[in-house]
Amino acid sequence: MSESETVESAVSPARSGFDEIVTLVVKHRIKAGQEAAYEAWLRRTVRVAAQWPGHLGVDVVRGKQGGLALFTCVLRFCSTEVMQRWLDSPERRELVEEAMPLLADGDQTEVGSHKEFWFTPLADAATPPPRWKQSVVTLLVILPHTLLVPLLWGPLLQLNSFLSNYVVATFLITLTIVLSVVYVCMPLATRLFAPWLEDSKAHVQMEPDHGQ
Repeated sequence: MSESETVESAVSPARSGFDEIVTLVVKHRIKAGQEAAYEAWLRRTVRVAAQWPGHLGVDVVRGKQGGLALFTCVLRFCSTEVMQRWLDSPERRELVEEAMPLLADGDQTEVGSHKEFWFTPLADAATPPPRWKQSVVTLLVILPHTLLVPLLWGPLLQLNSFLSNYVVATFLITLTIVLSVVYVCMPLATRLFAPWLEDSKAHVQMEPDHGQ
């Protein structure tokens, strides 16, 4: 069984700038016996990051790597500039310096576009969950939307001829589905199914170590 699980998600109040969402993935492998101290540091860091202008939220996933606890933190920002200001800020530098004695491999960061991190933040290695599992979760999220969203829009689309136009109606329905899936339902689904998504991949990693 995988030991990975989502332990925390903190989303700041709505802000502008969703046109260029970027993600900062931070991986920390914790020295043995320092897990409790790191947990306390992490919760304080999440609170500080949540107050940063342009910060859109953070997901924290707990796992194992090489016999040590691994924390993967996925921070979302409204733009690359905002993310870089956070990376260069005195607040973050002080927090990282405080955490360094707890970390086995230092502070590891990766940057990517928002759409790349539906599934890969769950991984404690470079390989994401199997594609068939990603497909199953995606289907479970999108299928209810394709069934329900047209029904919800139906009464409004019939109010006038412009809204009932096939192209306009299709655009509004598709836009609703995309926004709901990307910003709400898919992040929730990947956290909910994290143990299952991680299970087979974690098993492959554990085999060479015989007993992790």
